[in-house]
Amino acid sequence: MIPQGALLRFDAAIASTFRLRNSVLGEILLIAFVYGVSVPLIWRQYTALDTATWYAAPIGGGLQLSLAGNWYVYLSLPLFQFLLWRWYFRLFIWIRFLWQVSRIDLSLVPTHPDRAGGLGFLTNTAYAFMPLAVAHGALLAGLIANRIFYLGAALPDFKIEIAVVAVFLLSVVLGPLLVFAPQLAQAKRTGNREYGALAARYVREFDAKWLRRGAPADEPLVGSGDIQSLADLANSFEVVRTMQIAPITRDALLRLVAATLAPVVPLVLTMMPLEELLKKLFGILF
Repeated sequence: MIPQGALLRFDAAIASTFRLRNSVLGEILLIAFVYGVSVPLIWRQYTALDTATWYAAPIGGGLQLSLAGNWYVYLSLPLFQFLLWRWYFRLFIWIRFLWQVSRIDLSLVPTHPDRAGGLGFLTNTAYAFMPLAVAHGALLAGLIANRIFYLGAALPDFKIEIAVVAVFLLSVVLGPLLVFAPQLAQAKRTGNREYGALAARYVREFDAKWLRRGAPADEPLVGSGDIQSLADLANSFEVVRTMQIAPITRDALLRLVAATLAPVVPLVLTMMPLEELLKKLFGILF
């Protein structure tokens, strides 16, 4: 798929990607960001609850950390946020690599059976990010649960936040694959033109041969491969016509959304007892 003349550019993109992934300076800067910005500003301003919890109590306009809260704020939370921001950094590296590859004039085949010019395998990269989706779902579920149990909120109050997280993950995991859309769209236009011309030539010759008495008198119609060839050509043209302009499948999209929302589902039990929920489910199913 990579033309011979572009192999050096492709190898350079891979080497650059590995250098960024293994960068010690990048990880040091992430640690500095976590302790300098993420915990003292983002967590304290937007995530920490202004009520008495297991980790802190509001005193004099601030939060008085408990012993467990000190462990949480100065060790557990920074470690968690470092891993989170490290994931985002690796996502950036992945997006950068895809962008570099998309600048190469790829050898795409419009009749490839994956209906993505041969790039259909890229949709499988979404499965590698499933743990990240589950982690985001668990983080969201924890934040919502804190507000339900400590502030008296209800699960439906957070439907917008749930939708935003799902859309965000779809954007950062599947969105980068759209960098190949221009090349795929061009391959589809070219394929429609070229295979359309080939189909027009074949059907005219088929028509002249079998319907306008152009076939030799001793050539039988039964057993001829012309009709099968016509069907094969029609199938190839249909593949080109239905070719996607993004290597994204509905299956990958649905699985990513399911992985994100799975940790939130148990919070439904905060709205109704398990027994009542099961009765409703049995009533719907049976």
